Amino acid sequence: MRILVVIPARGGSKGVPGKNIRVLGDRPLIAHAIACAKSAKNIKRLIVSTDSEETATIARQFGAEVIIRPSSLAEDTSNVITAVNHVYEALQETFDVIVLLQPTAPLRTGKDLDNVITMLAEDMTIDGVISVVPMDDMHPARMYNLSEEGVMVPFLADGETLRRQDLKPVYYRNGCFYAVRTKAFFEEQSFMVSNKRAYIMNPEWLVNIDSKRDFKLATLLYEEWKDEITNNGI
Repeated sequence: MRILVVIPARGGSKGVPGKNIRVLGDRPLIAHAIACAKSAKNIKRLIVSTDSEETATIARQFGAEVIIRPSSLAEDTSNVITAVNHVYEALQETFDVIVLLQPTAPLRTGKDLDNVITMLAEDMTIDGVISVVPMDDMHPARMYNLSEEGVMVPFLADGETLRRQDLKPVYYRNGCFYAVRTKAFFEEQSFMVSNKRAYIMNPEWLVNIDSKRDFKLATLLYEEWKDEITNNGI
């Protein structure tokens, strides 16, 4: 299959200014996404989409191609779908699968990406593979809606009093991988296509950087995560 990897990295970020080029561990955040794609097999093109010349320079230094997107596609309210459409139109090539690698979920490997692609290659009946992690401590059975008077209404009425080990497993999108067949992407204009399967990852490494707190957490987890994948030869 012809695989296109797109890394969206606009310059603006209110939660963490300069987020995509801020250093995590030993390299800028965007470089972790680039390294993941470059260490995977059979990736035809790797494109960073950005409106920032500084981000573009760093992305090229770490071996990525760059397509500069117009500022109108890089506003706070811009949808990543428009950025991917812009990349695809600019390349004027055809691909079987589009993979979205968000820089904000850096704790992933090229082997993970290979596994995601393999799922699509081995099952032609599915249109997408999305990475998730099991959620135990943050289960919906422990969540509530509140009335105007502050009355707690269980989000799941039949799970409020169950022990954690008795709850039916639920899974949370961790932001690491969105891989979709190109045909389905353009038909549905979404990475969350209707016919998709889950790629389950380790919840110990769940981090999705949208705030300064998230970046601090990622910094704490990164060295331990790096040691684990190094010791396991990943």
